Amino acid sequence: MTDLTTTGSGRGNPAPQDWNPFSRACPSRRLLDSIGDKWAILILLALEDRPLRYGEIEHTVDGISQKMLSQRLRTLTVDGLVNRTAHTEIPPRVVYDLTDLGRSALPALRGLYEWTVANMSRIAEHRTEA
Repeated sequence: MTDLTTTGSGRGNPAPQDWNPFSRACPSRRLLDSIGDKWAILILLALEDRPLRYGEIEHTVDGISQKMLSQRLRTLTVDGLVNRTAHTEIPPRVVYDLTDLGRSALPALRGLYEWTVANMSRIAEHRTEA
């Protein structure tokens, strides 16, 4: 079994096995914070099938505020998961789509989404018993 609590070598850019989210000093925690957020997950899944404009994402991800959508899109863009393309036309048009890196996260996010939908009834039962 792999020891998940050890830290990496600390030399230069760590090799993939050296990133350790269990360590408080590991920068991978910031990534987990950003992609583990419900809004980020829903935005990434919304972009799964095709590029979308800001308003289309806002409509698809029901309940997200404009401020939260802007923040999450900015973070996902900085992390390299989403492309933001501004088209120079009148009126201006901005389109968001997944990068290859963002697309590589979809199987895990889709799995979490499907698990949530499949088990929500059972979770709701436990919540009413508590």
